[in-house]
Amino acid sequence: MTIDDLPIRDDLRGTSPYGAPQLEVAVRLNTNEHAFAVPDEVVDAIAKAVQAELRDLNRYPDRDAAALRADLADYLGHGLTAANLWAANGSNEVQQQLLQAFGGPGRTALGFGPSYSMHPILAAGTGTRWIGALRDPDFGLTPADAVAQVEQHRPDLVFLCSPNNPTGTALDPAVIDAVLAVAPGMVLVDEAYFEYARPGTRSALGLLPGHPRLVVTRTMSKAFGFAGGRLGYLAADPAVVDAVQLVRLPYHLSALTQAAARAALAHRDALLATVDAIKEQRDRIVAELRARGFRVADSDANFVLFEVGGDQRTVWRRLLDNGVLVRDVGLSGWLRVTAGTPAETDAFLGALS
Repeated sequence: MTIDDLPIRDDLRGTSPYGAPQLEVAVRLNTNEHAFAVPDEVVDAIAKAVQAELRDLNRYPDRDAAALRADLADYLGHGLTAANLWAANGSNEVQQQLLQAFGGPGRTALGFGPSYSMHPILAAGTGTRWIGALRDPDFGLTPADAVAQVEQHRPDLVFLCSPNNPTGTALDPAVIDAVLAVAPGMVLVDEAYFEYARPGTRSALGLLPGHPRLVVTRTMSKAFGFAGGRLGYLAADPAVVDAVQLVRLPYHLSALTQAAARAALAHRDALLATVDAIKEQRDRIVAELRARGFRVADSDANFVLFEVGGDQRTVWRRLLDNGVLVRDVGLSGWLRVTAGTPAETDAFLGALS
C-alpha cells in the first residue's frame, strides 16, 4: 500500500509535505529558530502557569482565548484590543483559517515569489488556487509591479511577506499601501520576523485603521523563542476575527498553550533581550560574506540568503559534512543560513571556508 493506492484528492497527488531536514548535527541553522534558550526565570514562570492548569484538564479551555488575546493586544499596541486579535497553533494555522474563510474552491490567492513556501501549500490544502506572482531578479518588489500583478489576476487574497522569507528583506511600505488600494479581496501581511527588522522599518499594524480587509499575522515562534509552544496570531478588524471563528475548530487552543503563552508574554522583556544579539550576528554574516565576494540579500530577519556561485545542493552537502546544517530553499544557486550564537556563526563561516 502506498499513498497512490488511497482515494486522496487528485490535486494532492504527486505533492510533498512541507518540511526541513531534521538531522542531528553540531550546528543547526536551517529553520530560523531563535538561537538562545528560554531564560530560567521564564522557564519557572511558564512551569507555574502550566501547573496551575493541570487539575482542570478535565474541562475544555477558554474557546475564545480572551485573556491571551488581550495580552497580545497589549504587546502589539497601536490601539488594538482583544477584539482585534485572534490566536492559534502557530501563524500557519492562523493563515490556514484565513484561507478557509476567504479562499476555497473557485477562489484564488496570490503571493510574490520567492517567498514562504507554506503559503501555496496552505492554499492547496484549502482548495484555493495559488497564483505565483514574481519579484524582481534582485528579489525586490516595487509598488508598480505589485499593482500590475494584482490587477491582472484579481485574487481573493494577496499574501505579502515582510520581512520576506527566504530573502529576509522587509517590504517598502509603499508596496503595502499600493496593494491595499487595488486589491479586490483580503490582503495578508505576514510579519513573522518583524521583531528582527532594522530600525525605522514600518509595521503594517499602523495601516489597520481604515483598512478592514487588511490582516497582519505574527508569531511567538521566532523572536520570543517559543517555537515549541506553537502560538501564532493575527491583528485585524473585529469583523475579520468574527469570520475566522466560523471555520476554527472548537477549543483549538489548549489551556496549556494559552497559559504558557501568557506567561511568556508577561516576561517578554527577558525573552526579547537577545534579539539584538541575533541581529548583530545577522549583520556580521552579511558583512563577512560580502567581504568574501558573495552576493547577499539585505536582511531584516534572523537569517541570511546568499548566492554560492554554483550548485547549491553541493555546497549544502559540503557544509553538512563539516557539521553545519543550513537550508536549501530550492532557489537555484542560493542557500539560507539562520543567524545564531557567535559560536554558531564562527562554525558556519569556518565550514564555508
